[in-house]
Amino acid sequence: MAELSGKKILLLSENQGVEQDELKVPAEKLREAGAEVTVAAPETGEIKSLVSDWDLGETFPVDQTISSVNESEYDLLLLPGGTLNADSLRLNEDAQKIAKSFVSSGRPVASICHGPWLLVETGVVDGKTLTSYASLKTDITNAGGNWVDQEVKVCPANEWTLITSRNPGDLEAFVGAIKEQLSV
Repeated sequence: MAELSGKKILLLSENQGVEQDELKVPAEKLREAGAEVTVAAPETGEIKSLVSDWDLGETFPVDQTISSVNESEYDLLLLPGGTLNADSLRLNEDAQKIAKSFVSSGRPVASICHGPWLLVETGVVDGKTLTSYASLKTDITNAGGNWVDQEVKVCPANEWTLITSRNPGDLEAFVGAIKEQLSV
């Protein structure tokens, strides 16, 4: 299957604390569909994932450091969750710069679970309708976003598309919405 052949996806994560399946499943499924997925983290080496923010999960190779990424080369930004991952990533100035670049250029962003914290931190959710892990509802609302409890929400407002989902249970719908967006 090469439905996404030629499409390039940038996945940002910290080197530890990402929710295993929120990195693994989208990366695998999008690669299977023909997309090139680059996993970027603050440091080279590997990413140590967690399962349910608690149990140790698999490790994943880092393709590139976040600070060395040329974000203009990518078609979509992917932000997995994991409480520890998302809480640290939202304070990473290079990750903030990348998120703002995607938004200002009108390229899509896909974020799941706690991943939208980076978008809240960068001030880009104002006027957007999105979903996330339920504990982010107040943060999103306070940042001007409209929070909904849905499996997947695709919001094209403000001249850029945001794809969001709540948790690993929504991964099939989340990946499906990403594929649909990149196929346009």
